[in-house]
Amino acid sequence: MKAEAEDLVIKEATIDDTEIILSFIQKLAEYEKLTDECIATVDDLKRTLFSEERYANVLIGYYKERAVCFALYFFNYSTFLAKPGIYLEDLFVLIEERGKGFGKKMLKRLASIAVEKGCGRVEWAVLDWNEPAINFYTSLGAKPMNEWTTFRLTGENFSDFAK
Repeated sequence: MKAEAEDLVIKEATIDDTEIILSFIQKLAEYEKLTDECIATVDDLKRTLFSEERYANVLIGYYKERAVCFALYFFNYSTFLAKPGIYLEDLFVLIEERGKGFGKKMLKRLASIAVEKGCGRVEWAVLDWNEPAINFYTSLGAKPMNEWTTFRLTGENFSDFAK
């Protein structure tokens, strides 16, 4: 493990970290060229991440007491395995902090959480143009699920369909 990564301190986020989380989400949206889709607010995050009905969990990585990366994940379920799994919604390392092993250490922590919880797998998606991320994930032994196509209902289609 790289020297910097050994000094990365990973903590579970608390409600006091909501502004940091939003900042990472906004930076990720900018990196992915999706800022027009990023409408999350501090209040939204407080309600969905830290209220009684919590929908996801967040880890924040600190290097030299500065937040440099985050991972947002939630539990899903595999009927074929009859086990829970973890879906990694977002993993983001500040651009100027990449190459230090922080992303790998965050994924290792996530994998250890999955093992502790008896999960059968950890999954995530990556944009097809994001070669650095694809290369990083395959270097860890992750396999692309090319035979699957992701579908999404959102916006008016979603609300109309729900009626």
